[in-house]
Amino acid sequence: MIASASSMQINALHPIKPMFLLKPASLRPSRIRCAAATTKPSKRYSITLLPGDGIGPEVISVAKNVLNLAGSLEGIEFNFQEMPMGGSALDLVGVPLPDETLLAAKKSDAVLLGAIGGYKWDQNEKHLKPETGLLQLREGLEVFANLRPATVLPQLVDASTLKKEVAEGVDVMVVRELTGGIYFGKPRGFGTNEDGEEIGFNTEVYATYEVDRIARVAFETARKRHGKLCSVDKANVLEASMFWRKRVIAIAAEYPDVELSHMYVDNAAMQLVRNPKQFDTIVTNNIFGDILSDEASMITGSIGMLPSASLGSSGPGLFEPIHGSAPDIANQDKANPLATVLSAAMLLKYGLGEENAAKRIENAVLDTLNKGFRTGDIYSAGNKLVGCKEMGEEVLKSVDSQVAAAV
Repeated sequence: MIASASSMQINALHPIKPMFLLKPASLRPSRIRCAAATTKPSKRYSITLLPGDGIGPEVISVAKNVLNLAGSLEGIEFNFQEMPMGGSALDLVGVPLPDETLLAAKKSDAVLLGAIGGYKWDQNEKHLKPETGLLQLREGLEVFANLRPATVLPQLVDASTLKKEVAEGVDVMVVRELTGGIYFGKPRGFGTNEDGEEIGFNTEVYATYEVDRIARVAFETARKRHGKLCSVDKANVLEASMFWRKRVIAIAAEYPDVELSHMYVDNAAMQLVRNPKQFDTIVTNNIFGDILSDEASMITGSIGMLPSASLGSSGPGLFEPIHGSAPDIANQDKANPLATVLSAAMLLKYGLGEENAAKRIENAVLDTLNKGFRTGDIYSAGNKLVGCKEMGEEVLKSVDSQVAAAV
């Protein structure tokens, strides 16, 4: 059970000397400097940065600067270590997740990931695909609970493809089981059937402990929100889902203050579009969570706005935007860095228990949007179109203005 944010962090600070580093140029300090006096560091954390591929290095650069500033104002000092992963690691050392990268991640207090993948590696064999490195990282960090918020901000309600009256006020948290189910179940592979035809097969399987622990995370999350939890399965067809529902009901006895409901995944997909405001917290398995959280994200208008947190019962959490590497706009200063900036806020809140610093970042993002700054994916007439770097600079200015207003 996750009792508090601080219980998820690892306190050992053992920065290691990496065998290799990516070029630091993408992480040069921002031109914006804090006008207010910063607090003398009283806490220090080690953060592993995994810029990855495509727009990853650009958005990580912005998030790093924002983390540094917000942290300094709360007496927090960060030791950042940048390591290769995904396609960039394949090009560098021939594997998507080098041992040194996983070791650095495990020894840090939290991990911030940009994005991985790209057309360049699409034809690689499975074990040499960037996405395989991500699955290995999740497994290596033992992060089994993926929290994906989908909130329609008032400033961006018109960016949603849904009618305003449907999208306005949506605030959903999807809790996805991350290390079990059909993505990891065995047996799996390729073969031939009794007719000699080639087949591919995977196994959807869950053990009691896997369902129980994700259910507890979901109930704890719902308890801190509005006290409503919807468990999504396919219990009318799948034995694994029948078992899932049985265990969620059993765990519900520990949370009498949380209202539990159940919904089949096909109906849940429909209801997310028809009436998304009926949902507060959703808990579901790996594959359903993968699909539904992406669907929920589009209610907000842009996948470029949404962060995520992947947490375990101990050790460092993994924090990342849910968007992809977008290789078609990489290195063109067009990326929206706000999902990564908000992932940094989740890192502070859920990974380190530093809620004040997290709130500084969240408020700065809202303030920047209130001022009308928009990247291309969220742009609408009457606002100011900016690039990735300028959006980051405006967020930094907003962090500074919070301090100035408080002095």
